[in-house]
Amino acid sequence: MQPLKGKIQHYAWGGTDFIPSLLSIENTDHKPFAEYWLGTHPGGVSRIGLTENESVSLADAIKKDPAKWLGEKVNNYFGELPYLLKILDVKDMLSIQVHPTKTEAEKGFDREEALGIPQSAAHRNYKDRNHKPEVMVALSDFWLLHGFSPNLHYILENSEWFNTLLPIFEAKGIEGLYQFVMELPQEGVDKLLQPLAQKIVPLYEAGQLSKSSPDFWAGRVLVNSKPDFKNLDRGIFSIYFFNIVQLARGEGIFQAAGVPHAYMEGQNMELMSNSDNVLRAGLTPKYIDVPELLKHTIFEYTHPRIIEGEVNGHVKKYPCPVPDFVIYHTSLKAGEFLRGATQGPEIVILLNGKANWHSGDTWIHIEKGHSLFFPAGENYEVRADGDCEWFTAAVPVEKL
Repeated sequence: MQPLKGKIQHYAWGGTDFIPSLLSIENTDHKPFAEYWLGTHPGGVSRIGLTENESVSLADAIKKDPAKWLGEKVNNYFGELPYLLKILDVKDMLSIQVHPTKTEAEKGFDREEALGIPQSAAHRNYKDRNHKPEVMVALSDFWLLHGFSPNLHYILENSEWFNTLLPIFEAKGIEGLYQFVMELPQEGVDKLLQPLAQKIVPLYEAGQLSKSSPDFWAGRVLVNSKPDFKNLDRGIFSIYFFNIVQLARGEGIFQAAGVPHAYMEGQNMELMSNSDNVLRAGLTPKYIDVPELLKHTIFEYTHPRIIEGEVNGHVKKYPCPVPDFVIYHTSLKAGEFLRGATQGPEIVILLNGKANWHSGDTWIHIEKGHSLFFPAGENYEVRADGDCEWFTAAVPVEKL
């Protein structure tokens, strides 16, 4: 096992306190700390080692001896660390987005490579050749958009703002409706959304809207963008057309390829395939490619399935329908201990407390915000030095 240090991402939508507090970092400049990455993705490679001077890239270490770090099964199946673990602090809404399947990601990546688009280019859609299914577990009260609402017909029929869209929906279904509003000229977007904006902005500013209402989230987008009620963001349609989901701390949800979604507020642990492929359709200053997003969107009603987790002693497992990853949450009281063995590569991050980890001849003491990387085939014991909790990212080797 090795101490692991991840990469901080300072995206504009991030909060200023949660991640700095977790990692014991001063943030006197109040920079946004949006994400903390633990993994080998080129966009933020972690390092292993006891000190900065001794540390090496986790990606380089695995590349030099993949069988040692990944184990035979994971190396043969994936040839790399197949997941990326993140902590997110969502202060402002993320973009309306969809992730491609692996097959489509390979096609898209190869196409953009052939066109000579630099992988760091702002208008690049495909940063790698991998799919990006993901699971998140809430670390606080968490709000998100997730798939098309089964009540879409009712929403259109009973909305004074959108009932003019009902004939399009009845004639062409979800896909026809969404394509219409996403491809509508800006003048048409403003014509539909201006009356809504003028009504809900004063209510939002007066604190008269509930978070369970799409008006609240649309109001936040409008206020944050300081609107003059022109050039309104077409991503607002998605706030009304998608499911609004509230998760309590410890509850999870899985995002499959093609399911449109957006995080709106809160902190979470997020585990995904080792990818950064995101197709966006609004609510973001980043590159938006509506035709590409529509091409990969599943136009079906979604009934959100909240994952409560499967408890076994001190450990709660959040099963996922992919072979790439599985995530566990573990809690120990002061003085309690736990023994385990890794079947594949694992990453641990301690959220609270202190713990002493023992493997072979190695003892490592970690505290809140510290992380460890375990190679396959590692036997370990952990003892809690005070009440503590941590998350573990792993590969469900039994599925390979």
